[in-house]
Amino acid sequence: MATEPTNAEPQGTAVSPAASNKKYFVPLENNPEVMTTLTHKLGLSRTLQFHDVWSIDDPDLLAFVPRPAYALLLVFPVNATFAKFRAEEDADKPDYAGSGEGEEVVWYKQTIGNACGLMGLLHGVSNGAARAQVQAGSDLDAFIKQAVPLKPKERATLLESTEALKTAHADAASSGDTAAPAADADVDLHYVCFVKSEKNGHLYEMDGGRKGPLDRGALKADEDVLSPVALDKGVRAFLKREEQAGGGDLRFSLIVLAESLD
Repeated sequence: MATEPTNAEPQGTAVSPAASNKKYFVPLENNPEVMTTLTHKLGLSRTLQFHDVWSIDDPDLLAFVPRPAYALLLVFPVNATFAKFRAEEDADKPDYAGSGEGEEVVWYKQTIGNACGLMGLLHGVSNGAARAQVQAGSDLDAFIKQAVPLKPKERATLLESTEALKTAHADAASSGDTAAPAADADVDLHYVCFVKSEKNGHLYEMDGGRKGPLDRGALKADEDVLSPVALDKGVRAFLKREEQAGGGDLRFSLIVLAESLD
């Protein structure tokens, strides 16, 4: 089974096109420099940055990533294998309705087409230890504080109407290494974010296109999102499903939020 992620080009979303008034963002490239610049512009402390993860199996390559790892962004192909798994797993789940400081994690419902990169980023900085590194008074700080008391539908409306997010995202989408597709382009790659809740110590798969946050199980106090247990519950589960389905589409790529090297 291939477990070394590749560098993917600009990515999109699994949210299906809907009405003509649906909002779209230009897809973000899964590039650590792009994501770092965007988070810093919004208000994340410069003590954190995104890093490439070149392998999840080679200890020498994994050692280049500073630890602890606060959030892991995975880009993967949206194909029949994933669509079948998602439909089956979500079938009996109620729509998430959590809100407030009592939530185990802060989850955002995605209603903007091709904005899954931004959703992954927001999930990464709104949860776990990274949240304490959001600078007071910044655009990101203001957004999270407004979002936390709201239900998912109202959070989505807030996200759609927050001009600072829209502007910063547009700047980031035009700064990648590859030419960005049109905002409403039909793309087949999608972001999810893995975070560790500081409330219960569990690993959560955060995908705004699902019915809510997905609890993937407990992690020990010294385990982060790149620990072997977390990788087995998260990234390797995606790879295993693709392998078992006989698929050869392994356009997986990973970047991680951790301490800055500067």
